[in-house]
Amino acid sequence: MDDRMMKLGSMPYLFRIGIAFLVLTLLGGYVVSGLHLRWHYDNRDEVPGLTMNDIVGAYHGVQTPSPLISALESGHPDTIEDFERTALLDWLKSDRVSQDYDNLDLGDEAPSEIIAVRCLDCHTRGASGEDAYPTVPLEYWDDIQKIAVSKDIQPAGEEIVATSQHVHAPMMAIVLIVLGLLGMMTRFRPGFIGLVVCVSGLGLLVDMAGWWITRDVAGFAYAIVIGGGLYAIGTTVVGLIVVLDCVLPIRKKSGSV
Repeated sequence: MDDRMMKLGSMPYLFRIGIAFLVLTLLGGYVVSGLHLRWHYDNRDEVPGLTMNDIVGAYHGVQTPSPLISALESGHPDTIEDFERTALLDWLKSDRVSQDYDNLDLGDEAPSEIIAVRCLDCHTRGASGEDAYPTVPLEYWDDIQKIAVSKDIQPAGEEIVATSQHVHAPMMAIVLIVLGLLGMMTRFRPGFIGLVVCVSGLGLLVDMAGWWITRDVAGFAYAIVIGGGLYAIGTTVVGLIVVLDCVLPIRKKSGSV
């Protein structure tokens, strides 16, 4: 960096400490924003934790068939009678899944009766043995409800996406520009700062474009995650460099590190 350029090291000490505090506050705000995004998208697919299905569902939509339907149609379990399999599939594909689960009028074809006889040997929390699946219990309706109903996650409307991007895109770009300029004013190599800002800027562009592309191409949701991750990492790296430059002692003889 040309020594004639203004550097943070030439600023008053208290000013540099103030800049360090502001950048740390900014980075802390991004951590909270990340948590907010996780909470906002979490459990859209009714599976605990943030998953790619949650992201795809938010921008593209997801139609996930009932795991019980998939298992039954694949031939599991192989000990069940044909009429019982048909009864369970008719039940799962009806609009009375919760009402008919233990409907006494259905007699032996009541889903609760079939599951109790054909499934609970393997699908209980205390099940053991080679064919046991204690991680997929079917003992209670609360257990079954989670995997009995097909999921239809609808994406956010275009107006909502546009409104959100109208706020986020300019703000996030300005933040990176400011951090990048501050980074170029540090003692650290400008080439490295430029590379980080370039990659972060590209990540933000991919992230923002992905909001719209993913509406038609579900697989582009991965680009949203990667682009947003690159932007987050880049802003964090540049922000920490600025903080370090503000708090580290100034050498009498300037130079790059």
